[in-house]
Amino acid sequence: MSGPDLNLLVTLDVLLAEGSVARAARRLRLSPSAMSRALSRLRETTGDPLLVRAGRGLVPTPRALELRERVNLLVQDAQAVLRPAAALDLKALARTFTLRTSEGFVETFGPELLARIGEEAPGVRLRFVQKPDRESTSLRDGTVDLETGVVGDATSPELRAQALFRDRFIGAVRMGHALCHGEITPARYAAGRHVVVSRRGLEKGPIDEALKSLGLEREAATIVGGFSTALALARSSDLIASVPERHTGGLRGGLHGFPLPFSVPAITVSLLWHPRMDGDLAHRWLRGCVRETCTERGGAQG
Repeated sequence: MSGPDLNLLVTLDVLLAEGSVARAARRLRLSPSAMSRALSRLRETTGDPLLVRAGRGLVPTPRALELRERVNLLVQDAQAVLRPAAALDLKALARTFTLRTSEGFVETFGPELLARIGEEAPGVRLRFVQKPDRESTSLRDGTVDLETGVVGDATSPELRAQALFRDRFIGAVRMGHALCHGEITPARYAAGRHVVVSRRGLEKGPIDEALKSLGLEREAATIVGGFSTALALARSSDLIASVPERHTGGLRGGLHGFPLPFSVPAITVSLLWHPRMDGDLAHRWLRGCVRETCTERGGAQG
């Protein structure tokens, strides 16, 4: 039994993009009758009408809408495989890349990353956007090129991930706070009033689990959505903020930091991207810049 004609994927991609047999025929340089025959073959192959008449035009069926993005990605991947890789001229590269990162990443790693990119590829611009959730739609549809974060159960399995650095949680308080002096025991830490960071507004997390195992519990005086807000509150009050050490290195100026006096699992911050960008030479270069900047910055911090 012969398999499906994979050439039909290109035809289907154009038909679904144009929503018109005539426009699709012009785009593929085919006659309208040849495009109509191709549509008939596609309908037979998929078992769905795909495009149905509505007034003077055609509208996609639910099955066509379901297939549109998948077919487009397949065609792009196939074209990338068959296209010879051109040498990358960084000095002539003019492109804007969008990076989605958590609070603290830009402040800590941004200056070195921007300096390196400005020197190697002056025509490249970085756009940093906030990371309100772990949805991978923006990586899939191309509105975001790269993302940093912790790979977890909510991370889409289709994404590529490469570890950037490991990080540990530390405490941060204003200068002159009681925890700036003397031994910090789990009991002293837990006895303070805390600002908890949670994008989802949760009161409990890994730190609370670690304290619970010691028979202790901390008071969450407030819950905020990001590290910079938590550190700003700690800077102007007696609240204790617990934040990732390396990730917030550029945010903790003027604060006293201390290791947590109990064991909390370390986190691994990774670089994430959609696999359709694997073969893009400029994207590959940018991934290397981010990775090496994080490595060098980590070495400078010790």
